Amino acid sequence: MSVTPLAAHLSARPAPAFRGRIGRDARSGHYAVPRRYRLHLAAADPDCLRIAVTHSLLGLDRACPVTFLPAVPDSPDGGHSVLRPLYDASAHRYTGPALAPVLSDDWSGRIVSSHGPDIARDLARRFGGGRATLYPCGAESQIEAVERMCAQGIEEAAQRAGAADTEEAERAAALDTLLTTLGVLERGLGAHEHLISDQITAADVELWVALVQLDTVHRYHLDAAAVHRIADHPALWAYARRMAAHPAFGAHLDLDAIARRHHARCQGLEAAGAAVQILDWETHASDGTTVRPQVRRP
Repeated sequence: MSVTPLAAHLSARPAPAFRGRIGRDARSGHYAVPRRYRLHLAAADPDCLRIAVTHSLLGLDRACPVTFLPAVPDSPDGGHSVLRPLYDASAHRYTGPALAPVLSDDWSGRIVSSHGPDIARDLARRFGGGRATLYPCGAESQIEAVERMCAQGIEEAAQRAGAADTEEAERAAALDTLLTTLGVLERGLGAHEHLISDQITAADVELWVALVQLDTVHRYHLDAAAVHRIADHPALWAYARRMAAHPAFGAHLDLDAIARRHHARCQGLEAAGAAVQILDWETHASDGTTVRPQVRRP
């Protein structure tokens, strides 16, 4: 599938508190050393889910251990209390919430990055040698275009389409944007098994997580007619089923955790679309694996 990059504009994702990078060698300060770094992820969070899938596709369990956090943050400010020591050690008088994802450096006891896309790229580029090529040479612009399509055309549009405090015309326009984006992806996939290549890439991780969020979170605030129109993209949802059956994807799909996180954070009104499930995610995920991540505190 050929994806045309979209014009860049502000993303709905919050600005990260830390944005260090893993470099090529010791001159960069942070460089790839097995078991030097640790991931802290709450897989119910979409950014964390993307990283967890990427980590599994690359087979980095030994090279970069993962601590899985509870689905619902336990601090009054919306952060994870177990991450507070890392945040306090990494920024003097840090007052914001201690959010996941986090890539920390066990050598220094500090945070390298809390920016999901950077973390995923650094795992693939610095630790992924000889494993899955998630960022193929020459495909970066297409992957970035898919990231924007998912963030703006699916996630942001679905949020606006289901917002109870906006005008009906604005909700209708957002739904049109969402359906147009899904239509572009539907036509692009066609008979193809993957999105932009003949193998799994970071674009597939991005799209799959967006589809999971669309069916397990956003549809709860849409009417039934809208959800039926969203479901009327057979190639796209068949693709979502295939990806869910892949062990690296399905192993991290914790529907109960997603539901608990959604109910803890959501302040919107439930709509009729809540009763119209598009996919039986649990069944499709169990086709590939029955393993589920366990919550482990650092």
